[in-house]
Amino acid sequence: MALTALGSVLSAEEGGEAVDPSKAGFVPPNSLEFAYPDIFGGDGWLTKPVLQIVLAVVVVFLFFFLSSRKRAMVPGKFQFAGEGVYGFIRNGVGRDVIGHGFEKFVPYLVTLFAFIYVNNVMGIFPGLNFPTMSRIGFPIVLALLTWGIYNYVGIRKFGVYGYFKNMMFPPGVPKPVYILLAPIEFVSTFLVRPVTLALRLFANMFAGHLLLLVFMLGGAYMLANESLLLNVLSPFAFVTAIALTFFEALIQLLQAYIFTLLTALYIAGAMAEEH
Repeated sequence: MALTALGSVLSAEEGGEAVDPSKAGFVPPNSLEFAYPDIFGGDGWLTKPVLQIVLAVVVVFLFFFLSSRKRAMVPGKFQFAGEGVYGFIRNGVGRDVIGHGFEKFVPYLVTLFAFIYVNNVMGIFPGLNFPTMSRIGFPIVLALLTWGIYNYVGIRKFGVYGYFKNMMFPPGVPKPVYILLAPIEFVSTFLVRPVTLALRLFANMFAGHLLLLVFMLGGAYMLANESLLLNVLSPFAFVTAIALTFFEALIQLLQAYIFTLLTALYIAGAMAEEH
């Protein structure tokens, strides 16, 4: 879609004839940049983001499979990388946040982190240039999966009555306050958490990709424009786009970590004796 927009900047058509970019005007990127048709045409579901999801599954599987296939006391580069990712999430998120009994949640947390990061980093990966998590449906599925896990864990430990009691009526609070606190806690746990979890990831990936497109397509427009001033300023747009790409790489990693961290926090809260 970015190439389509770039083409409209460099060679806009009006009545079948090419129009000068300076007269056609700059066409800013919009939400249509995130709409991909079925790769076979028609209204099918097999789009580029879906293929990237499948690719991410394969990449994550191969990474951990190959890094653990030939384990040694002195790890090689691949094993060292795999153990580094696993240890970072296991110790820095699972153990430190969840605490006792964290071990059974580590596989999910590690997989979640790696899966989100791979899908995010596709936004700056040459040839793909699209962050899969900028399509709201994918973050929603991950958020619902986390929602199901932490509620299941809490209900399994305390039972339905005990879980709702701990969540909505924490001890040490004056009883009149429960009139306001109980519905707030209920709405927060069952409605707000999954929504904010999904929207945080989606919004950051959506905005970051859109911002990169603005500077890349804007630079191309200025470079092709008849105005000498815009031609001179165009390299600054490209340099800004490059700088933003490095910044976006950091955001992509950070958002994968935040999603995983919040998941661990919700699980820990569901398992706590007092919420």
